[in-house]
Amino acid sequence: MDNVSSMFFLSGLSETKNYRLTIFFLTLLCYCMILVVNSILIVTIIIDKNLHEPMYILLCTFCINGLYGSSGFYPKFLWDLLSPVHVISYSGCLIQALVIYSSACSDLSILAVMAYDRYLAICRPLQYHSLMSKQRLVKLVCFSVITPFCIISTNIFLTSRLKLCSHSIARLFCVNWIIVSLACYPAETTLNNIVAYMTIIFYVLHGVFIVWSYMYLIKTCVNSAENRAKFMQTCVPHVTSLLTFLVTILSDNMYIRYGSKDLPQSVQNYIAIEFLVIPPLMNPLIYGFKLKKIQHRVLRFLNIKIK
Repeated sequence: MDNVSSMFFLSGLSETKNYRLTIFFLTLLCYCMILVVNSILIVTIIIDKNLHEPMYILLCTFCINGLYGSSGFYPKFLWDLLSPVHVISYSGCLIQALVIYSSACSDLSILAVMAYDRYLAICRPLQYHSLMSKQRLVKLVCFSVITPFCIISTNIFLTSRLKLCSHSIARLFCVNWIIVSLACYPAETTLNNIVAYMTIIFYVLHGVFIVWSYMYLIKTCVNSAENRAKFMQTCVPHVTSLLTFLVTILSDNMYIRYGSKDLPQSVQNYIAIEFLVIPPLMNPLIYGFKLKKIQHRVLRFLNIKIK
């Protein structure tokens, strides 16, 4: 089939006809909350010069990335809930997969940079400002945003050269791995599989680095009351965000590759959208409640706005 002029049918909503309007309003509420809580944190950090420190700039980048990833799913999903036919163009499908998964990979990269920042702040405080200079911070932020985009773009480009023999995706949104599985000739997908597994290994190494960093931090903080207080104040939100992200993204990826197709469609949908609902909604709330500096600035900002 001609890929460029084709349309994909998204069949993930096939069993929701009776309560689609309810799902629409709940989804709209969720998306509005994601927009509001992330925007409040972003604006607070941007306008308050006291928060122009590496940890808060990374947090701001984290929230912006959450909005970027959400924009790849929610508007299209809300439209589908009101539409009798759930279709997406070939190019639109590839773009959606690119946005959603480059955002997910960028989340992990930002969490890795945050772990490195906390390691320097707690374990090497005297060298912190020289090691985490503005120039290095800019480089790390660019790495955490541009590298995932380039890696996922490579995966998407390899997918775009495949001839597809089906146009049905049993999901709520486009997934690169599923598009590859629709190829007419499986032998042509070898390079796609190699690059996909290299991508997985690259981001697994990110996860290993993060876990090692926090294990080292815990070991360092055990014997110092001051370091323990620092860890509880600044690292616990990072660890919570990491666990939330890993549980949601791994459940989706494991199900795509090894899950049973006999599960009810509603359960499949829940597994699929976990990482698009929980992290972007919970992360700003976690940081807002736990980081005192952020908490005080947000409350002051909201108080000024109300007045």
